[in-house]
Amino acid sequence: MKYMGSKNRISKFILPIMMQKRKPEQFWVEPFVGGANMIDKVIGPRIGGDTNPYIIALLQYMQRTIPLSFPHIGEQEYKQIQKNKQDTPDWLLGYVGFQLSFGAKFFGGYRRDKAGNRNYQNEAQQNLKAQQNLKAQQKNIIGINFVCTPFHKLLIPEKSLIYCDPPYAGTTPYKTNKFNYVHFWQWCRKMAQEGHTVFVSEYNAPTDFVCIWEKQICSSLTKNTGGKKGIEKLFVHRTQL
Repeated sequence: MKYMGSKNRISKFILPIMMQKRKPEQFWVEPFVGGANMIDKVIGPRIGGDTNPYIIALLQYMQRTIPLSFPHIGEQEYKQIQKNKQDTPDWLLGYVGFQLSFGAKFFGGYRRDKAGNRNYQNEAQQNLKAQQNLKAQQKNIIGINFVCTPFHKLLIPEKSLIYCDPPYAGTTPYKTNKFNYVHFWQWCRKMAQEGHTVFVSEYNAPTDFVCIWEKQICSSLTKNTGGKKGIEKLFVHRTQL
């Protein structure tokens, strides 16, 4: 699924690192599940939380709607839905607002190809269907418990593996309330102390968190327009080494 800040491109690098630490039947928990581009590659018990009600509603819709189908949404319909959000189901707002928008930014402008070479709407639907693939044992969203809640209120089973992909500090903010980074890192420390295995994707972290992987990636999350290169990193608390 197209989603701002998606880790789909680096999942092949960091997922094996995290899976080495996962115990049999251990819960995989993502408090910032976003477009579910990491959790859909994991099997076993899984929980995905997010504060965005539209992305959670879309993921839940994908779980219960088999075979998956979406209405064709042209640019005029897109603008009408954007104007009358209160009259549109949450799952459809999630689909139109993210999947049919430029850069997957929530209603960031209708995505179109002026040259006429690409059908972005068809691409979006094929991507979503791939996440729903019932034949794939390691790439689907069936069976995940998706919950709309802030990270610190998510109910997490004992000694889970927690993967955090929070809004990155200093990048384009999501259309939510201002993120409290101090609170977030304190929460990560608390989770580690309670016996959970905690991994965090970020560019930077407090000094008591250790970088165990890094790679330069071209990203569009910076405040300036255009692609920018950043060093993606994966952190753990020093007590977990």
